[in-house]
Amino acid sequence: METTDISYLSLAVGLLLLAIPLYFFHRLGARLIRSTVTATVRMVLQLLFIGFYLHYLFEWNNPAINVLWVLIMVLVATFTAAHRTRLRLGTIAVPLFSGLLATAAVVGMYFLVLVLGLPKPFDARYFVPIMGILMGNMLSVNVIALNAYYDSLQREQHLYYYLLGNGATHLEAVMPFARQAVEKSFAPCIANMAVLGIVSLPGTMIGQILGGSAPGIAIKYQMMITVITFSASMLSLMLTLRLADRRSFDAHGRLRNVRRKS
Repeated sequence: METTDISYLSLAVGLLLLAIPLYFFHRLGARLIRSTVTATVRMVLQLLFIGFYLHYLFEWNNPAINVLWVLIMVLVATFTAAHRTRLRLGTIAVPLFSGLLATAAVVGMYFLVLVLGLPKPFDARYFVPIMGILMGNMLSVNVIALNAYYDSLQREQHLYYYLLGNGATHLEAVMPFARQAVEKSFAPCIANMAVLGIVSLPGTMIGQILGGSAPGIAIKYQMMITVITFSASMLSLMLTLRLADRRSFDAHGRLRNVRRKS
């Protein structure tokens, strides 16, 4: 089945739907019009660029170039997360980069080699999209969790020091804050997972069906995409927190100044 293309004129007509939220932003006095327009322009330009780049990426299908592209994605994700969490680069850059890259490599290759059984797992058609999906989900979870973790640590330092003073190890003292961060970041993921297929039809599955895949195949892919993104998000977060621990506390277990000045 051939996929129906969307002309650039039709694309422009579709973008007119944004007039609806912009109108209500204006009526309600919400200061979101400028940011919405800016975000939309950035989205369009970035996706057009990525579409142009991916066309040649798939055409070349060079494993070295594909891996380089993933490294660039990890680097961009690292700086994006550091910016959104306002954490010092010296504290979080290396842990984040290492956690994201290691997790993407392990979980991504597990899926491509063991689940899909691809003879060429670095094939651009599979390697680049899977790594991109993993990166996007890991980034979102890490940002929420890191914000929650360091916010609660800074806000409730007395609890951390109280636990240390009563004989808790460092790991035991930070456990309540890590638990809270995990609960806050993964609760939406679990809620979304619970309603897949009934309340919501995910974009990956719909995209495959519109692209000509049989519904049964699209459903199986969606199941696996959900599982690998959920698992990768957890693994990357745990690795990042573990690696950032020594950079966040001094030799005496005292929390350093990990935030950048606004």
